[in-house]
Amino acid sequence: MVTKQFEGSPAAADLTRADSLAREIFSDVANKWALLIIEALGEGTLRFSELRNGVEGISHKMLTQNLRMLERNGLVERNVHPTVPPRVEYTLTEPGRSLWEMTNAMCAWTQRYLGHIEASRRRFDA
Repeated sequence: MVTKQFEGSPAAADLTRADSLAREIFSDVANKWALLIIEALGEGTLRFSELRNGVEGISHKMLTQNLRMLERNGLVERNVHPTVPPRVEYTLTEPGRSLWEMTNAMCAWTQRYLGHIEASRRRFDA
């Protein structure tokens, strides 16, 4: 799959503008459930139930909403197999895999600085 690069107005790509498409996309993918779903799918194709089990604490409704949003934004591909009952699988697209690489970096950052952040919170809260 070849990803078409953005060719719209510079205003649509400007995160500082409240009406920019870039800000809308950023808002979509920067929520905790979307990042956790992307992280789970980074290991490969998963069924809905496998995703729900892999993302602790997510409700059926929130998983459904976030998968639809990720699919709409072209980050996740939904594949329905014509079986009884239907088998539905989700996998990351090329842009989704690219975002997964960035979430891995965020996870590594969190692990590296977790002790520092915990100590800072304790000092601040004291």
